[in-house]
Amino acid sequence: MNSLNHCFLLLLLALLMFPRGRAVSPVKVFILAGQSNMVGHGKVEMGLSPTYKEGDPGHQREIEGGIGGLRHLATTPATAKRYRHLLGKEGEWMERDDVWIHSTAPGKSDGRLTVGFGKGNWFGPELQFGHRVGDFLDEPVLIIKTAWGGHSLGIRFRPPSSGKPKYEKTSYRDEDLGSSYREMVRIVKDLCKDPGSRFPELEGREVEIAGFGWHQGWNDAGSREMVDEYAANMANLIRDLRKDLGVKDLPVVIANTGMIGMEATGIRAELCEIQLKMADEKVMPEFAGTIAAIETRPFARPANQSPSGFGYHWNHNAESHFLLGDAMGAAMVELLKK
Repeated sequence: MNSLNHCFLLLLLALLMFPRGRAVSPVKVFILAGQSNMVGHGKVEMGLSPTYKEGDPGHQREIEGGIGGLRHLATTPATAKRYRHLLGKEGEWMERDDVWIHSTAPGKSDGRLTVGFGKGNWFGPELQFGHRVGDFLDEPVLIIKTAWGGHSLGIRFRPPSSGKPKYEKTSYRDEDLGSSYREMVRIVKDLCKDPGSRFPELEGREVEIAGFGWHQGWNDAGSREMVDEYAANMANLIRDLRKDLGVKDLPVVIANTGMIGMEATGIRAELCEIQLKMADEKVMPEFAGTIAAIETRPFARPANQSPSGFGYHWNHNAESHFLLGDAMGAAMVELLKK
């Protein structure tokens, strides 16, 4: 064998043993959408003062590290084990190096997953949802949270297939119909087209839309007409989103609107049941195996264990928001396994 052939053979062997490029796994994209409870109102540092007394102006309701705040849960011996992964050695809030998030909430907009992607410095379901799917997947994860307070499925999130509603008692502007749905789709498509525009670490990476999480319903539950057509609108939302994003059997997790708790009655309890039935194969056979529904009413905590006593926004309770994200994340993982 002459020297030229020998060199060629060595080069060929080297290329086979040490290829110049390896296939890079796609970034798994998860969309989280809804209204203010998806925006995130879980308190991080502040919580209920143990000495607070209703109606006593001498007692401050919220203090640093108080009851119902995330700091309290992560540092109190009785609960710390479950929340230990959220804190660093010096008590700082950890950032994941494999999960990124873009959020429309009025807090942090882009970054590695940590607290603060809810309203202001608060958090929402995205926090523990991101930990759940991030722990399960080997691929990097990008969460796109498109959530706006007060936006109903009947109007602003109204999917194209639902057409124009025939509400008699609800006033709305034609330009509001489907505006949040269209904005959600636009944001997802733009970010998937160029994830590096907001996250330099993801520059040039392929993306794969892997799942959709929905937590919404408060505004619809204020209207008999919207509740009556909620199931039809939700089914259309799923169909339209799958079509517009080009993902035939996109996994969907629906967390019902349970912040009132198990004592909820009337129209709000009715809507909770409607949302749960979206995953019932007997009721919605076309979605069999691709949708999960979460019962969230047991996650509600009373005012005397929470930073606030509003009744809505889960009383700003961090445990409620954590459990919500944990359940949604666990359900998504089960769908991904299928």
